Amino acid sequence: MSQQIEENAYLNMDLLRFTTAGSVDDGKSTLIGRLLYDSKSIFQDQMEAIEKSSKSSGEEEVNLALLTDGLKAEREQKITIDVAYRYFATPKRKFIIADTPGHTQYTRNMVTGASTADLAIILVDASKGLLTQSRRHAFISSLLRIPHLVVAVNKMDLVDYDEKVFDEIVADFRNFAKKLNVTDISYIPISALKGDNVVEKSERTDWYKGSTLLHHLETVKVDAGKNVVDFRLPVQYVIRPNQNFRGFAGQVSSGHVRPGDEVTILPSGLSTKVKEIVTRDGNLEAAFTGDSVTLTMEDEIDISRGDMIVRKNNVPTIRNNFEAYLCWMNEKSLEPGKQYLIQQTTQTAKVFIDDILYRINVDSLSREDTNKLDLNEIGRVKIQASKPIFFDPYQINQRTGSFIIIDPATNVTVGAGMIRAGSTTEGSDKKVSIRQKSPNVVWEPWNIPREEREERNGHKAKLLWFTGISGSGKSTIAKALEKKLWDDGKKTVLLDGDQVRHGLNGDLGFSASDRRENIRRVGEVARLFYEHGNIVLCTFVSPFNADREDLKAIFPEGEFQIVHVDCSSEKAQDRDPKGLYKKAKEGEIIGLTGYDADYEIPENPTLLIDTEKLSVDEAVEECMKILS
Repeated sequence: MSQQIEENAYLNMDLLRFTTAGSVDDGKSTLIGRLLYDSKSIFQDQMEAIEKSSKSSGEEEVNLALLTDGLKAEREQKITIDVAYRYFATPKRKFIIADTPGHTQYTRNMVTGASTADLAIILVDASKGLLTQSRRHAFISSLLRIPHLVVAVNKMDLVDYDEKVFDEIVADFRNFAKKLNVTDISYIPISALKGDNVVEKSERTDWYKGSTLLHHLETVKVDAGKNVVDFRLPVQYVIRPNQNFRGFAGQVSSGHVRPGDEVTILPSGLSTKVKEIVTRDGNLEAAFTGDSVTLTMEDEIDISRGDMIVRKNNVPTIRNNFEAYLCWMNEKSLEPGKQYLIQQTTQTAKVFIDDILYRINVDSLSREDTNKLDLNEIGRVKIQASKPIFFDPYQINQRTGSFIIIDPATNVTVGAGMIRAGSTTEGSDKKVSIRQKSPNVVWEPWNIPREEREERNGHKAKLLWFTGISGSGKSTIAKALEKKLWDDGKKTVLLDGDQVRHGLNGDLGFSASDRRENIRRVGEVARLFYEHGNIVLCTFVSPFNADREDLKAIFPEGEFQIVHVDCSSEKAQDRDPKGLYKKAKEGEIIGLTGYDADYEIPENPTLLIDTEKLSVDEAVEECMKILS
């Protein structure tokens, strides 16, 4: 019985997640080893192995860093490379430690280890003072909104526990911290090697009147960075074991919920009430941040994985575009305009990095202009998603304001980000108009079905999407095809890029985001004409595969026919029917697809037309074959 009580007490203890960071050889791993050793959180055989390893390396004292530096390369080089997680507990609290590397090339590891921390210990070598890497890690901790910082001035034994040295480092850090967004910073003089002020107070620093490091870790407020107001539950899984039960499982990201609370489901915008909060141990009267639960609803509402359950009248931001701080984690540089995937809470969407606003020099905290982000670099970027994302700014809600970027070709995580705000126009704080559907807009079914229109027209509705670089011959072929179809008595509509940009899309430029919006609008218009039984011909450069794939998704399967009109860039420049290439060569225009902007060749077009080999009439005949 007493054992059961002890187990329950342990399970109900507060949990503090903290990370250690600092310059190389500041003693991070030794400090963690000291905490584990002095708190009696290591086994006897572990200690014996460490003592043996220390002696074989010729070290005079036991190297406690070996308790965390587990990789062979780390032990050989006496540095930390990977993020090492360790667990221990005292009678007052449980702890998870993330020992992160200090080297610049492992910044991504530091971001990973610190991303869930409640507190960060920034170590400073007393004999060296505040160095660049310690400043860098303090800035990253601030960027990650870690609510508590502890500046542990280590190796005080090397400076004879001199109070003046400690005070100078504290003054230096306080001056630097004016640039950081951290309100709670504590300063503790320690010697991880000797044990001073780590677990027990040191007589050698009798001038220091503060608490020991462990006492501070045991008493600091754990939930300071948690959002306990805004209820958010991203749906992870729909549970339907039988016809009588339908539950929506997930972890409460923030806030709390009780049976009877009115909630809204995103993205549908439908509202209902929570009926029950179900767990494997029985129903709950309330669920709080971090609880994994299953909710049942009073009403039958369609809810799927990736949806979010929120409190009615307290919804997150819903946008297709937003700005974020992004830490790049891949050897291959970030490519603006390339398609990636975003994983944010439980939803996944296609995204493009529209623009890199600036790169942050994490040593000087200055902003630098750039057109790329390399491995371990951090920048502020504009992101455009293929569907609305539900988020709170990271500074308000870390769970719903964070995300990862995935390369769809390799499924490798290439970046991690923190959402700052909705995307803004250049030079102003005005929000860009966004593409999102109001929950009050209800789809109106077609009054006359397409099938009936097709029967009256005497032909099937079709859509041909002509894509290719400027000068390839798209419009020429499409116009000739339309004339032939018209002569044959067919109902046709031709949507041409230049005509559309004079009216419907006259407000759009030629940035990557504007190009995508141009194609999106045209696709929606083309669908309307298609549903009215027409043969729709669209001629647009449409340089991105992702845009064409998105359009394909809004048409019935197999009905979106891509016609790739191809020719060499040299031939297109020689033709130059609109004089665009001439202007590009003279510097009058930039970003011309086929000249100084990339064109992504369609992966599986319905028809490939090489206009250097086929005449216009021959190309029209090829198009007629896929329309028959």
